[in-house]
Amino acid sequence: MGIVKISDALHDEIRKASGPMLRSINAQAEYWIKIGMLAETHPEMTFHDIMREQLRTASVNVRQVIHE
Repeated sequence: MGIVKISDALHDEIRKASGPMLRSINAQAEYWIKIGMLAETHPEMTFHDIMREQLRTASVNVRQVIHE
């Protein structure tokens, strides 16, 4: 683990986004970093494609969750 320096404005946006997303500030930043890395390494994929693949990789059955 290390320290990443970010602007005060970005930190404020991460803090604001973390509330509705039910994540800590650090978890929100890590999420955005991971999604950004995936988007850069897979430019052909949309955000929804990336999320669908992440859920599939984690063996999440979305249809089962929706129908419960």
